[in-house]
Amino acid sequence: LEALGAALGLERTPQRIECFDVSHTMGESAMASCVVFGLEGPLKSDYRRFNLKGLTPGDDFAGMRQAVSRHFARVQQGEGAMPDLLLIDGGAGQLQAARAALAELGIEGLPAVGVAKGADRRAGQERLFLAGQEAPLILGADSAALRLVQRVRDEAHRFAIAGHRKARARLRLES
Repeated sequence: LEALGAALGLERTPQRIECFDVSHTMGESAMASCVVFGLEGPLKSDYRRFNLKGLTPGDDFAGMRQAVSRHFARVQQGEGAMPDLLLIDGGAGQLQAARAALAELGIEGLPAVGVAKGADRRAGQERLFLAGQEAPLILGADSAALRLVQRVRDEAHRFAIAGHRKARARLRLES
C-alpha cells in the first residue's frame, strides 16, 4: 500500500481501495462489480454487484458511469465507507466515465486511476491513467505497487465475470 501511494503521488497511504469492472457478452446480462481491499486484503463482505439496465449493448462507458453513480450515491447516504483510492478496470474512457459520475454527485478529491492492459494484453504491461495527466504511468513489472493493482483489478474482473455468468445462465433456464 505504501509503494502504491508513493507511485501515484498520494498524500497519504491508501487504507481502503475500491475497484470497478464491467462484464457482459455483446451487451447481454451486463453487470458491474465493485471489490474492496483494506489493510488485511480483500473485504468480501463489502463486495457489490450491479445489474446494469437501459444501456446500449456493449457501452462499457455508460455501464461504468451507472455503477459508480449508484454505488457512491449509497455511500453518500451512509451505506459503506468512502475509499482512499478508486481503481477502474479500463483505460482513459472508463476513467472519464467514472469521474463524470463522481462529479454529478459532487464528490471531489477522490484519487481515481484507470488500469488498462498493455499493448499485447500481458500482465506486467499495465498502463495507469491518472486524472490530469496526458501520458499513462507505467510501473516496472517487478513493482510491488503494480502487483497490488493487478491483484485488485483481477479480483474485480473475477467477481464481475462470475456474476455475469450466473445471470446469463439464469436467462438460459427461462422459457
